[in-house]
Amino acid sequence: MVGRMFRKTQARVAVLMIDDDGMSTAEYAIGTIAAAAFGAVLYTVVTGDSIVSALTGIIDKALQTTVG
Repeated sequence: MVGRMFRKTQARVAVLMIDDDGMSTAEYAIGTIAAAAFGAVLYTVVTGDSIVSALTGIIDKALQTTVG
């Protein structure tokens, strides 16, 4: 009984793995929303005052360095 159920489950998993034609519309929508949200968070972090001042300080220090 358990062996038969295991074989049926194994066969179903194999069919699902082979029968994957790509993402559905809902998966595309969720992926697009997640990418847009990640972009918004990244933009907010990068344009924050602390990041801008830190990057400006690094660039200023690099430009003032003398090679000798």
